[in-house]
Amino acid sequence: MKNTNQQIGWPKGFRSSGISAGIKADGSLDMALIYSDVSAAAAGVFTTNQVCAAPVKLCRAHLVEPQARAIVVNSGVANACTGVVGMEAAMLMASQTAGELACLPEEILVCSTGKIGPQLPMDKIGPGLVALADSAAVDQVDVTARAMMTTDTRSKQVVRDIELGGVSVRLTGLAKGAGMIEPNMATMLAFITTDAVVEPSLLQEVLTSAVDQSFNRITVDGDQSTNDTVLLLANGASGAVVEKTEPVGYGAFVSALNEICFDLAMMIVRDGEGADRFVTVTVEGAQTADEADLAARSVANSLLNKTAWAGTYPDWGRIMDAIGYAAAQVDEERVNIFYGTTQAVEGGVQAASSMEEMVKAVSEMELLIRIELGLGTGSATVYTCNCTEAYVQINV
Repeated sequence: MKNTNQQIGWPKGFRSSGISAGIKADGSLDMALIYSDVSAAAAGVFTTNQVCAAPVKLCRAHLVEPQARAIVVNSGVANACTGVVGMEAAMLMASQTAGELACLPEEILVCSTGKIGPQLPMDKIGPGLVALADSAAVDQVDVTARAMMTTDTRSKQVVRDIELGGVSVRLTGLAKGAGMIEPNMATMLAFITTDAVVEPSLLQEVLTSAVDQSFNRITVDGDQSTNDTVLLLANGASGAVVEKTEPVGYGAFVSALNEICFDLAMMIVRDGEGADRFVTVTVEGAQTADEADLAARSVANSLLNKTAWAGTYPDWGRIMDAIGYAAAQVDEERVNIFYGTTQAVEGGVQAASSMEEMVKAVSEMELLIRIELGLGTGSATVYTCNCTEAYVQINV
């Protein structure tokens, strides 16, 4: 079951809050808290950038024991490339939050998003943590989602309600992200909660798989962030157990989790900085799936392609160029390229479609680009967007 934002609520035993602590100069919401009444099994997937933010390092350390009570987030400052002071600030966020919630600092997962370099304004964050704890409630999903935003134009929320053995189980997910998006992963945060009972190692397994099929399938601008974090908490408040020995319930849970991650990932692409087109790039007939992925990402990340899509210009030569320099085997005489159902390239050369037909095809607000390499059975899909002048204006 898929609910609208107005209907989205937390699973049993979760509550949240969002406030303005004054981190952002415009006074908008900039701190959020997601809290479980009881200890929850926890799993996480993080950026693969070698330069990663202090909160990422702290979350990894805390997840050595995969139990958590809360996720605390600040937006506006990334707390990345901030040295010893930044790590001390992240640890202080954890310890102060733990003090407010009467739990251990190791049970707090800390996340930050925003500008790289500046130190966190702890004189504002400290009082903000108190306000977050005091205002946490079950009906604040939307304000929590909005408090995570940076250049996002809208909040991103998804819920799934399923039944496991006759027991109602809920999964609720939030995300933020609009730019610096080239997973594995990007300037994106995603938090998913459930009231199912899931053993931590299984929780990590299903989250990693879900992320690989969703957040790691998107790119906005080819830039990989220092702060990417996806966290999944399962507090067991429903009493419904997820385990592989019960394949029906396990399958239902995995499907719901996969759908939540995929929906949130697509929301990020659709909210890409300055973008006004959603583009799906599918490569078929590669020698391997990995080579198909490399070719699809090469096309999706090409600024020449992204600007062509912004101008509704069907320059298939840029696509040929991009697959040609990808680290994938390509035989140009076997390549076919389609904009939707309109063929632009056949056997590596201009197809019979007219320029008018191709312009019409590439003008679709949701553009499908399908590339056939004709070398094997490997396939992959990457979801992306175009690049307009607005992207530059946002990032200057």
